[in-house]
Amino acid sequence: MVAGYIAGMQRNPYLTDAHEAHREEVASFTREFIVPVAGELDRTQAYPWENVKRMAERGWLGIMWPREAGGGGLDEMHYYVTLHEVAKACAGHAVIISVQTNLGTTSLHHFGTDWQKETWFAKLASGRILAAFGLTEEEAGSDAGGTQTTAVDRGDHYVLNGRKIFITHGGVAEFVIATARTEAGPRGQGITSFILAKDTIDPDACRRVGIGHDPSIPRTKGFRVGRTWEKMGWRAVNWGELLFEDAIVPKEQVLGEPGRGYANFLRLLDGGRIGIAAVSLGIAEGAYEAARQRAKDRRQFGRPIGSYQGVSFKLADLAMEIQAGQHLLYHAAWLKANGHPYKLEASMAKLFCSELAMRATTQAVQVFGGLGYTREAPVEKMMRDAKVCEIGEGTSEIQRMLIARQILGGLASD
Repeated sequence: MVAGYIAGMQRNPYLTDAHEAHREEVASFTREFIVPVAGELDRTQAYPWENVKRMAERGWLGIMWPREAGGGGLDEMHYYVTLHEVAKACAGHAVIISVQTNLGTTSLHHFGTDWQKETWFAKLASGRILAAFGLTEEEAGSDAGGTQTTAVDRGDHYVLNGRKIFITHGGVAEFVIATARTEAGPRGQGITSFILAKDTIDPDACRRVGIGHDPSIPRTKGFRVGRTWEKMGWRAVNWGELLFEDAIVPKEQVLGEPGRGYANFLRLLDGGRIGIAAVSLGIAEGAYEAARQRAKDRRQFGRPIGSYQGVSFKLADLAMEIQAGQHLLYHAAWLKANGHPYKLEASMAKLFCSELAMRATTQAVQVFGGLGYTREAPVEKMMRDAKVCEIGEGTSEIQRMLIARQILGGLASD
């Protein structure tokens, strides 16, 4: 944590000794298991099955749920600490935890029926199967209410047709929550969430590590994975296309009240923005720490480059901004964890930390010089990982719009 490098900086007031001890445990894990493989996973775009199993065994894929429900038995602040710390080593690993928790188990926790929870919750919280959330479409990205996938009521089931794109975990997940329009109406109305199931695209890896596949789950007829994407960053995380071709979904697999899907997933997105803020801040701190060390080690004109104001001022600015980001992140997280309104604070944290991640990684590449532009330096990967943080869970433009609406009400326009 940056506090370890700046004299006089106080400990984070939102975190207890237990949270800080957990941070040290996570940091030890990243040094042993993530740092050694992060570069190779980035190069090959391979999914980190072995590390996902290790994280599942530690309860991190359901960290804030009771142990008897398959989780880690810790609190919500532990969850954000975990994302923050893991992202310092590899943002992709942190995103895996985030998708599994916020979009998988949290969805069931808030909106699921008793039968749905009994069927899927423990499997997800324990990491036995992986989750994905199918929302994004060509016409429904920032305009989340523009869903064009349709679901037609056929008595005891719905028939879904449509296509989702850029879905994190879309290929590897066997449990998928997807949105579809069940009735005509204004944007945001008439959208319903459904639970679907399919096979993972990597069954051999699942058999090798012993997680990720559960043959007892009935597969959804007419539902399959299309293409997967070659990405700039987060390359250890699978992005898949989801295709619904007369997909048959029993009515007991409707998640939440029919027609309320839009309101429900907006609630998830508010929490997800805090998660992306944590991932973003982790990237920023990882880049800062690498650049700080480089500034001490590299010499030019007979002196360490950190002795020159052109470099030292960059690091001073980043240290200040990271401190600000920590307060924004953990304030929003504390509000959410303690049942207070947090919509405004979540958007502020997400916006500030995601843009900080880009600034920090860009400056870190500059400090590294020519080496920073090669894949031999960790900051090159961090810079690519940072960019999508300004896009996912609501772009920077959307966050500014949401903040303006909160502070100005009806005066703020789209």
